[in-house]
Amino acid sequence: MKDIPKRFPEYSIMHKTILNQIKKLEKEDKSLEVQNKIKIYTLELKKIEDMFPKNFFEKEN
Repeated sequence: MKDIPKRFPEYSIMHKTILNQIKKLEKEDKSLEVQNKIKIYTLELKKIEDMFPKNFFEKEN
């Protein structure tokens, strides 16, 4: 099991913020611009999740 990153609180807040932003964008129109933003946010979310133990953020999803 991976250790929790040193900057755990910041990454946890970033994860929650990005997840909320994705949910907000998914409710908007399905324009190409919105889809691209969702893809970018999803990639950032994946980077953060990879720093933590598996299933660490599972409850938030």
